[in-house]
Amino acid sequence: MKILGIDSATKTGWAICDGGEITASGVKDFTKKRGESNGILYLKFRKWLREIILEHDIDAVCYEQAHHRGGAATALCVNLTGRIEEVSEDLGKDYKPVHSATLKKFATGHGKATKEAMIAAINARRFEAGALSLITDDNEADACWLALYLDGLL
Repeated sequence: MKILGIDSATKTGWAICDGGEITASGVKDFTKKRGESNGILYLKFRKWLREIILEHDIDAVCYEQAHHRGGAATALCVNLTGRIEEVSEDLGKDYKPVHSATLKKFATGHGKATKEAMIAAINARRFEAGALSLITDDNEADACWLALYLDGLL
């Protein structure tokens, strides 16, 4: 079963888990160009998400649950979450949100782990599996853990 983990934000981390191993991951930058609206960002995100799901034959999507702290970052995350749910439904894919504290505890054993601890934990796991490159971006690290988390539930 192929699972797509998504840590949605302007710089969205993504990872694909297949059979308990991360087979691909990265960061997609949705930074707006001068004069672009949030609506354009959402359209670009939706198009990219649909393409990655179809290209990689994804079965399920796991994403970090939006926190409601207020401000522009929360509004962006909530809107991107809606796009994840919309595209997943449209394509008939399962999807699941995960609270950040749950994800941190799964990854490190501590629900208040730092970004650095999340990166170190995924790199340790990848090193054991024979990966040659290090993940340096916290969005990508979180996406890896999201994909692995859902893989462990299914």
